[in-house]
Amino acid sequence: MIHREIIIRVFKAVDDLESCQKFVEGHMKVLKIFGITMITSANIEWFVDPNTYVILVESKDRTKVLGGARIQIAGGKKPLPIETAVADMDPSIHEMVKTHAEKGTGELCGLWNSREVAGLGVGSIFLTRVGVAISTFFQLHSLFALCAPITVDIGRKAGFVIETSLGINGTFYYPKEDLLATAVVLRNTTTLESAEEFEKERIFDLRKNPLQTTREKGPRGEVDIEYNLIIK
Repeated sequence: MIHREIIIRVFKAVDDLESCQKFVEGHMKVLKIFGITMITSANIEWFVDPNTYVILVESKDRTKVLGGARIQIAGGKKPLPIETAVADMDPSIHEMVKTHAEKGTGELCGLWNSREVAGLGVGSIFLTRVGVAISTFFQLHSLFALCAPITVDIGRKAGFVIETSLGINGTFYYPKEDLLATAVVLRNTTTLESAEEFEKERIFDLRKNPLQTTREKGPRGEVDIEYNLIIK
């Protein structure tokens, strides 16, 4: 059984450009493995976007970046990545985001993990959990995401539901023609009524205790996670 120790921390993108660069370098290595070179997450304009926050996964000694995700808040100068990704296929995404933005919305995007921690749930279970947990720190009432097939069920457990009014019952061929992506939305980040009970409890606990170290169980092993979800 695999056992690792990692740190998951959150920061505003504009406050740590060096870590943003490491995030992108690691993410691009993973995308290239799958032959993906054109994707909205590869655009580094978000480095200087005051509406973007980064969730970074690092080794215990802080020498390696092992994964990450981003929260982008709607209402700034940049459209959400999901808008950029699917607007050509379904322009109604713009109006949908605009409607949700009236109460506060954003997107959990750019989830990835390195091969070094593959199978531990780092780039799927734990980053999704953290993304949902911190969404209320930004007064977001809802949260969008664009999921690969293997992460749809993980999102569902955290409270996301497929937005069937978009694309073909919520699906799009993205980021290339032989890959499928599913548009999902978490409609109420505060109550999480659609989330499974275990995930709901963990998310509420992270909101209440944003500084904690917890042993988590992933698909292929255990991982001790030092959470630092306080945003300076």
